[in-house]
Amino acid sequence: MKTIARLLLAACLAAAGGAQAASKPPLVLVHGFLGFDRSTMGGSFLYWGGFNDIAQYIRAGSGRDVFTAGVGPVSSNWDRAIELYYQIKGGCADYGERHAAQHAGAGHIQKPLGKCWAADPTNNPNNYPLALYPQWDANHPIHLLGHSQGGQTIRTLIQMLDQGTVGQAGASHWVISATSIATPHNGTTLRDVVVGWLPDTSTLAGLAVQATGAGGSGGSGFKFRLEQYGMAASTAESFKEFFDRTRSHPFWNLANHDSAQWDLTPDGARELNSWVKTSPSVYYFSVSAQATESLTLFGKEFQYPRADMSLILKNTAGEWVVPSFGQRGMGSFQQTAAGRVPTDERWFPNDGVVNTISMAGPEGSRIQALDGKPAKGVWNHLELMKGADHFDVIGWDGKPSASLKMYDRLMAILAGLD
Repeated sequence: MKTIARLLLAACLAAAGGAQAASKPPLVLVHGFLGFDRSTMGGSFLYWGGFNDIAQYIRAGSGRDVFTAGVGPVSSNWDRAIELYYQIKGGCADYGERHAAQHAGAGHIQKPLGKCWAADPTNNPNNYPLALYPQWDANHPIHLLGHSQGGQTIRTLIQMLDQGTVGQAGASHWVISATSIATPHNGTTLRDVVVGWLPDTSTLAGLAVQATGAGGSGGSGFKFRLEQYGMAASTAESFKEFFDRTRSHPFWNLANHDSAQWDLTPDGARELNSWVKTSPSVYYFSVSAQATESLTLFGKEFQYPRADMSLILKNTAGEWVVPSFGQRGMGSFQQTAAGRVPTDERWFPNDGVVNTISMAGPEGSRIQALDGKPAKGVWNHLELMKGADHFDVIGWDGKPSASLKMYDRLMAILAGLD
């Protein structure tokens, strides 16, 4: 009898816990540039946590459901926001007639095959991936959290909800809060640094996508999810036919402004910020990071990468690109060309990918340090994580204690908004 009683008690507690989680608005995590979803690489290495699991950590500590989205890793914020909406709610991605026509020269397709999610698991004849939270509406709102470009993407989605590009007009209140972590709200100088160092980077990336056949959303490997640009290989075509069809695809051209490589620049971010505004009905939070330190030589100040910065970020984070012949890195890069967004020494500190000055919130919006109760319609800046690089903040380091404390603090704040 004692055993039966224990089993009944355990069942009741589990049911109560499930009901508690169900009663709390869920959290949707949105990855950044070159990010990936939970199924990529068989889940052996996670975007949110690396060999750790931040989604599970948040779920266990907060008692709320946590979903990890997978959107186009090199796509524009417009395309990513469209995909994010349908991935959460269900349905097939429609990028909009006007948007598709605007970028038709680069091959944009309004309603491509391969970008559908099933809202009802009992009615899914095409075996689409299941939508994350089909009940999402005004009565079932959510929290959004984006890392790097993911922060731009969730802002874009809220704007689209507000103007009725997706869902119904005035639906920004479907989102309770939007949190950005190490997001280039005003762009990053890294793209100009890399293009100045390796001018053919984008073209080479396109060739790699074509050679590997990873342009679509299928398979367990890394996926570029570019069906809207016709870069998914068809089962009816041979590899040669696919390669010939996608060779020198205009998507990879630096002149294409419907891509991440544009949105992430200061110039592209300025364009994005001209129409993506801060909604008065949403709580916005931001977290900044810096993994460079100041050094002054001969009266000039620049930044150099900390010794514990991730190795793959160090080459471009300091004063010079290593190796290069006089190519300035993020720690000393300045943009002074006419018509471009100017960047000066305030842009030198960075986390290896994004300039720290760009992380607190988009230019033109109200930004305030979070001191007490958060406010809607402003950017409540949680903290500057000094010593943390772009991957430390998502737990890729071996001992992610600092980043986990940040997530603990954020979840405590969100709990007060539910």
